Amino acid sequence: MMGTAALIAATVILAAGAAGVIATRAVPASGPVDLKGNVVHLDPGDTPSPQILQRMHAVTNTGSRFVVPSVGLDVPLGSLDVVDDEITPPGFTSAYRVDNLGVPLSRAAQGTVFVVMHSLRGGGVGPGNYLIDVDAGTSRVHPGAIIRVGDLTYTVTGSQTLRKSAVPDKSSLWANTPGRLVVFTCLQVPAQTESVDNLVVLARLEVGAK
Repeated sequence: MMGTAALIAATVILAAGAAGVIATRAVPASGPVDLKGNVVHLDPGDTPSPQILQRMHAVTNTGSRFVVPSVGLDVPLGSLDVVDDEITPPGFTSAYRVDNLGVPLSRAAQGTVFVVMHSLRGGGVGPGNYLIDVDAGTSRVHPGAIIRVGDLTYTVTGSQTLRKSAVPDKSSLWANTPGRLVVFTCLQVPAQTESVDNLVVLARLEVGAK
């Protein structure tokens, strides 16, 4: 786990937040694609450099799944590291566990598991789009819903919508709380302009799970 709450917060705000994109159908695909096969075009400045990508040690598929049955989300679970206080998932079809925050899945009962994913605008569909109700500006994942992270099962306890600028001061998010899951994505807006808020979904590990 990283040393300070401020450092952790600074990374995760952008982690789920890059997601200012426009997606267009292209045959053959000429870049990264979303869950519908649309080519994703990142906003200027949102593309990590090759050097950053190398340091992220990103894996788009660890062999496990991230599943939220109530909203029909079922995608590969990848992993990545925080680099220079930022996280930008390299793909748009996976959820990513943050390796150097919180605890690994094998120690989920002892701490917090952090997961980040992209949501997209402009017609794109990333994993995070399943979690958000754009028109209402809220979460589609309600308390009591199940989230499966690999072999682990979590029950959703609630969600928060936070200004990205406010996330660094939300110290309760960064506490390494036993048996907790924290999921970040961007909350897109009906006008399809740049996202300024994060949706944070919170869940607890089911009794008897690892």
